[in-house]
Amino acid sequence: MPRSKRPSGLLRNLNAKIAAIPMILIASVIFVGCTVWTVVHSFTKSRLLPKMDFVGLDQYERLWSTRRWLISIENLAIYGLCMLVLSLVIGFVLAALLDQKIRFENTFRSIILFPFALSFVVTGLVWQWILNPDFGIQFIVRNLGWESFTFDPLFNPEIVIFGVLIAGVWQGSGLIMVLMLAGLRGIDGEIWKASRIDGIPKWKTYLYVVIPMMRPVFITALVLIASGIVKVYDLIVAQTKGGPGIASEVPAKYVMDAMFSKQNLGQGFAASTMMLVSVLIILIPYAYLEFGGRRRDK
Repeated sequence: MPRSKRPSGLLRNLNAKIAAIPMILIASVIFVGCTVWTVVHSFTKSRLLPKMDFVGLDQYERLWSTRRWLISIENLAIYGLCMLVLSLVIGFVLAALLDQKIRFENTFRSIILFPFALSFVVTGLVWQWILNPDFGIQFIVRNLGWESFTFDPLFNPEIVIFGVLIAGVWQGSGLIMVLMLAGLRGIDGEIWKASRIDGIPKWKTYLYVVIPMMRPVFITALVLIASGIVKVYDLIVAQTKGGPGIASEVPAKYVMDAMFSKQNLGQGFAASTMMLVSVLIILIPYAYLEFGGRRRDK
């Protein structure tokens, strides 16, 4: 019997490719088109309305000479580094504890994950109350007898970004815990049996065996955390509104204020373009680790 011809690469999964056409068109026209439009207008002196009046790199020079923007970049770096480390460490530790087949695991998992279901606005307001020295942690501790106790991070310009960090870690660690727990549940049980037979301490098994096997999970968690760090805005607005003064400014708030409060679209476009660059710095290594590594393995 004649061998049936296999469809060529172009015709393979044709129905799926046809179904994906609307999504590809929307992504190309709206997302890519709007991104290019924003980058182009960042080189103009657009004010209330966009206009093609090019001024070269003037908006970027003004941006990087603005103290508020420099403070926002510094805050983002501090917040981002601490958020990345704390979320990964806390999420993995919580997942490792829940992976011990403890009682009421579902209850604990739901409680830890619950903050992630809240919006950043609600989270910010809740932690604004908790950290308020008039009726929050400082007020409670002083009423217990420690009258010299001081804990008012949201009112201290030197440490205000760490007050915001507390709320961010509280909300984001639950999602990382769930991802890590799913990764741990995918580890073959024979590995744990072999490590116990060989007398290998559990922490060494985690460090040298389990964590390297969970590399894809860590990469996914890393990208999710990083994308949330770059666009952090509503948490800042709800907690501090950028204060005291401009001590807790972040790039996303700078963009929103430039475009809507100051009606300076050119400056807002320049700042948002710099945020796009930071996102690309995150996505390019991720794409290389994910797809480049797979290509080498084949």
